[in-house]
Amino acid sequence: MKPEEDTWNGSWSQAEDPQEKSKSGIEAKQPNSAIRKCARVQLIKNGKKIAAFVPNDGCLNYIEENVNEVLIAGFGRKGHAVGDIPGVRFKVVKVSGVFLSALFKEKKEKPRS
Repeated sequence: MKPEEDTWNGSWSQAEDPQEKSKSGIEAKQPNSAIRKCARVQLIKNGKKIAAFVPNDGCLNYIEENVNEVLIAGFGRKGHAVGDIPGVRFKVVKVSGVFLSALFKEKKEKPRS
């Protein structure tokens, strides 16, 4: 049998690929149904791109694309994914040197850059 030829000649846009965005939502594993907010960050140490969970409701708005430097920490379980978020091993702790929890509680403002 002859394999069928693919007639689509379009190209994939990077904006349509959710893994290339710096902010993305990751669906929770079953039986939960939610979209967990994550940020794609590139490590300074070795240049790897990883996904980091952004805690609290609305904290994703404090992270600007290609501008902010974020501090990440382990998310628990010694290097394994936690709970219903598949493949995410880190969480965001600081944005531009200010704790994310202080920004969320409006105790501090993000410094101007």
